[in-house]
Amino acid sequence: MKALKKEGKINIAVVGCGRIAKNHFGSIEKYPDDFNLTAVCDTDADALRQAMDEYKVPGYATLTDMLEGEKLDVVSICTPSGVHPDQTVEIARAGVHVISEKPMATRWNDGVKMVKACDKAGVQLFIVKQNRRNTTLQLLKRAVEEKRFGKIYMVNLNVFWTRPQEYYDQAKWRGTWELDGGAFMNQASHYVDLVDWLIGPVDKIQAMMGTLERDIEVEDTGVLNIKWRNGAMGSMNITMLTYPKNFEGSITILGEKGTVRVGGLAVNEIQHWDFADERDYDKTIRDANYATTSVYGFGHPLYFKNVIDVFRGTAEPETDGREGLKSLEVLIAAYLSARDGKTVSLPLEY
Repeated sequence: MKALKKEGKINIAVVGCGRIAKNHFGSIEKYPDDFNLTAVCDTDADALRQAMDEYKVPGYATLTDMLEGEKLDVVSICTPSGVHPDQTVEIARAGVHVISEKPMATRWNDGVKMVKACDKAGVQLFIVKQNRRNTTLQLLKRAVEEKRFGKIYMVNLNVFWTRPQEYYDQAKWRGTWELDGGAFMNQASHYVDLVDWLIGPVDKIQAMMGTLERDIEVEDTGVLNIKWRNGAMGSMNITMLTYPKNFEGSITILGEKGTVRVGGLAVNEIQHWDFADERDYDKTIRDANYATTSVYGFGHPLYFKNVIDVFRGTAEPETDGREGLKSLEVLIAAYLSARDGKTVSLPLEY
């Protein structure tokens, strides 16, 4: 691995100046002593000009020109998901570290290609999983790691959101297999991430998906059955057709010695917390709840703080490329199961 910068500002650029980029720009602004926003890049001339004017930095129409024109430490990728792999490979070959938004890729082989390219170049690949940093999920992760549930029996995840046709019509890449992926791959990606991060490696998956209403290539609704290697069983229920607006993003865990439900709009409320034992932090769980009007939560700045700490040599990446592959593997297994009408066992390859 290429030695990371230990002192001075980290020169960072953002490629893709659309919807999710605002979270990246906002996170960069929170750490002015650590980050130097060096440049922006977008193929959309209007989006590029707006970002250049707002952040007072040079803009580039192509990633190649930006890599050649600027001295960069890391590039943050906020482009359509299907573009991430080729951009990651190009950035890595330039000797620059990579931050990629979720999902890291829309195909399994492309995700593997990203990890291998960064390994070969000796650069770090960060995969954004900001929801892990939300206070509610940090408490839930702690309870799981402390084995307070005992044996986990059942897990259920719901993502009942809405994405109107106008959302998909904003850009030609939205709702396509090649560049976007569907409700599981795009909107519910962070919930799929909880499947392995919280509960552990998956054994088998069964899925059914459908495009019930939206005029798109991919699914707007689906259900997923999961069996984990530890014996737990569970399900995911996902739709982008909820009337009239986003309704619920939740996870419920039922165990031998504990029952927890974290719900709200986007797992932002601990709604039930009951264990056979007691811990000092049980009294503070309501303090972890937070109001949100955004399904993104507030984890991006905390994620970027980890990036800073890795550059300073004081921390390991919370979610590197290999960690990112874990949720991508679950996603691809789900799509294969839905397509072929069969149970898919993991891992996908040995």
